[in-house]
Amino acid sequence: MSFGQNLQCLRKMRNKMTQEELAEKLNVSRQTVSKWELDIVYPEMEKVVELCTMFSCTMDELVRGDFNLNEDAYSDIRTETVKAFDYIKYAVFSREPESDAINHVKRWAEELGMTEPVIIGWNFPFLSQEQVNVFHMHGYEAALIVQNDMAVNVEEKPEVIHQEEQTYAAITIRNPGGEPFRIIPNAYEVLMTHMKINGMQHKQDKKVIECFEKEYVKDGIGYMDIYIAVA
Repeated sequence: MSFGQNLQCLRKMRNKMTQEELAEKLNVSRQTVSKWELDIVYPEMEKVVELCTMFSCTMDELVRGDFNLNEDAYSDIRTETVKAFDYIKYAVFSREPESDAINHVKRWAEELGMTEPVIIGWNFPFLSQEQVNVFHMHGYEAALIVQNDMAVNVEEKPEVIHQEEQTYAAITIRNPGGEPFRIIPNAYEVLMTHMKINGMQHKQDKKVIECFEKEYVKDGIGYMDIYIAVA
């Protein structure tokens, strides 16, 4: 992406900052910011340094990076408070573990008579380098959200885990199956960039699901919500 496109993306990720707001902070006109974003003219080095400080990025990232937020597949980034919930989970370690883990949890939902189950999932990070590099394996955990008073009568007798209310940075992907190996990883990068720009810290706590994905269908269209816990 060009300097102007990167600047526009970073501005929008900074709490949807307008051109007028950015111009005021830099003591320039809105027209000047517009020309920067259209790559008609470029700012002086002093202003480039100010921009890098404001958006917590390096000069190389600003000038030659790729902050691809204008992707049609993505919604606006948001901060969302997820209320406390209980869940049971199942992990699979293989070359393609996602579908196996999710299908297993779906069977749990059927056993429990749940007609509209809420299923989330996340990558399982604790694999050896041999498993990853030699056997090309990775891990995935799928979880079924259960009601607080529900009796979890399934064969494996999984532990019911409780998570307290937690704030997440979130983004929605439209049609995630279109180009999953590009769109989904890029969504995580966009979220992490958004968090960095806005001074949010990734919360890493064993009592909290640090990040997860939730797929669903609405009006015949597939979506995926991606969440990253923030401190």
